[in-house]
Amino acid sequence: MLQVARLAPKLLQDASDPVAAYFLSQFNDDGGARDRAGQSDLYYTVFALEGLIALQRELPDSVAGYLEGFGEGADLDLVHLCCLARCWAALKRPGPDLAERIDTAWDRGSVYHSFLAWGALQDLGQRPAPFELEAQSLAQTTPTTAAAVTLLRQMQAPVPTQAVEWLLARVHPDGGFLATEHAPMPDLLSTATALHALSGQKRALAQLREPTLDFLDTLWTGKAFCGSWADDVADAEYTYYALLAMGHLSLA
Repeated sequence: MLQVARLAPKLLQDASDPVAAYFLSQFNDDGGARDRAGQSDLYYTVFALEGLIALQRELPDSVAGYLEGFGEGADLDLVHLCCLARCWAALKRPGPDLAERIDTAWDRGSVYHSFLAWGALQDLGQRPAPFELEAQSLAQTTPTTAAAVTLLRQMQAPVPTQAVEWLLARVHPDGGFLATEHAPMPDLLSTATALHALSGQKRALAQLREPTLDFLDTLWTGKAFCGSWADDVADAEYTYYALLAMGHLSLA
């Protein structure tokens, strides 16, 4: 994902500087990036760091101290263990050995857990063993289906055609992707993850380019991105997903 997000400046152009400044502004004095309540959080720190990397900007020196405070992650759940691993990888520094802890906490019946754990273990230099995804993980929500399609591709396992067609059917006429069949409006998470999954399946995105860019423009605050038309608060997570979406659209 990060490799594709690096292409976003082709479309951001002059807006790259405000977005980079926004990511930097999300770091608290302790070195962690803030969540929507303003508290430092490993989950949001991942997005702020990778957003800066995508825009080829320097990372705050204080982040390492924040990460060191979590030690070997004994008190963290799987999501935050994976985030800790990804943050250390973003800094290109050797962190604690989290592989065994992540593998133990990994619920392979959860697509979300599996997608996070697979990526985190790769960041730690591990080669996770392929496993079988449960069929009910497909065609449920756009982010979950997109994660399953992407994970199957990474495991070099067959991707059901119906899952890809289901994703394509979630395109909204005014741009973006719906999270479910009956969702009232498109959202940025669904849009970015669907584009990523479809691109991995070599599906042409050219016809989606202009309407999706128009959709992204409606979420732009002048310095960052909101998650949907019903959301007027920008954050590091959605702004990173905007970079991911633009990276794919720059290739369409």
